[in-house]
Amino acid sequence: MKILFDCRYVRVGRPDGISRYSVGLLTALARLHPVTMLVCDRAQLDRLPELPYHLVSGPTSLREPLLARAVNQLRPDIVFSPMQTMGSWGRRYRLVLTLHDLIYYTHPTPPPEFAAPIRLLWRAYHLAWWPQRLLLNRADAVVTVSETTAALIAAHRLTERPVTVVPNAADPPPSTDRAPRTRALVYMGSFMPYKNVATLARAMAALPDHELHLMSRVSAAERARLTSLAGAGRLVFHDGASDETYRELLRGATALVSASRAEGFGIPLVEAMALGTPVVVSDVPVFREVGGAAARYVDPDDAAGFVAAVRELDDPAWWAQRSAAARGQAERFSWDASARLLLALLERTVGVDAAR
Repeated sequence: MKILFDCRYVRVGRPDGISRYSVGLLTALARLHPVTMLVCDRAQLDRLPELPYHLVSGPTSLREPLLARAVNQLRPDIVFSPMQTMGSWGRRYRLVLTLHDLIYYTHPTPPPEFAAPIRLLWRAYHLAWWPQRLLLNRADAVVTVSETTAALIAAHRLTERPVTVVPNAADPPPSTDRAPRTRALVYMGSFMPYKNVATLARAMAALPDHELHLMSRVSAAERARLTSLAGAGRLVFHDGASDETYRELLRGATALVSASRAEGFGIPLVEAMALGTPVVVSDVPVFREVGGAAARYVDPDDAAGFVAAVRELDDPAWWAQRSAAARGQAERFSWDASARLLLALLERTVGVDAAR
């Protein structure tokens, strides 16, 4: 079975969630079965494992709808893409696409790094369900990262194809490598409106003995707004911290925090729990799925609730209990386990073709 893995969504600069999902899953899959990569920029190879690759056009190219013509020449049995937008017209191979979440149907503001024409297309695309159905039904199977999103896909009848959950995981894997505990609270994520970072900033006004470390890049206007909301609370803006800085903070942090209103999965939860760092997060279904009994859940608009949950962790015995529970929960997620799920799906999908 010849597998092509679409790596064109791996960022050359600071990695995002799709990049981490692609690299983690590909690396584990390649340990189980030979894989060939599709890239659109040789600079992507610096972030990818050393595997055979082919250079093709990028996912935002005008040639994307006809990409299958180039892929056909590579004679794959099956292609896996970590996104749902891969061009597929005229393909002669099996195709598995990924839909991570449905966030932008209820929170339609597009990512600010996109160019203006793409932001307009983004908004138009999310005004109706039929474009998503059209894309997904052009595949042979669909992957998503959580049972929560799988249930939403079913509820909105987005595809007639089978849907398989292949979860995210932490990278590196769970570790007992803790540092001395600090008063740091860590937020890893963007500052999109649905991320609701304002609730965390307001909570810091009542936590003057803690620091909220905000790891991602932030605009000057958003920095000023959050600083104003925090009052005397201490905010530390890292404006795009390295993986090493992020991990080092997590190793000693009191907790990872998030007040997000919607997520497709929640990789930072697993990254924190894998290091034994408790998580205090908004009470949304996907966080319940990922955090299980190990997490502390708060209404996303309840700043006082976040304060109370953090204060509970002042008790060393309670913190130790939450830390142990976090490690146990993190062990449920691994790239190796996810890769086995994906390989089984690819084999089933190709097997269906052979049977026909």
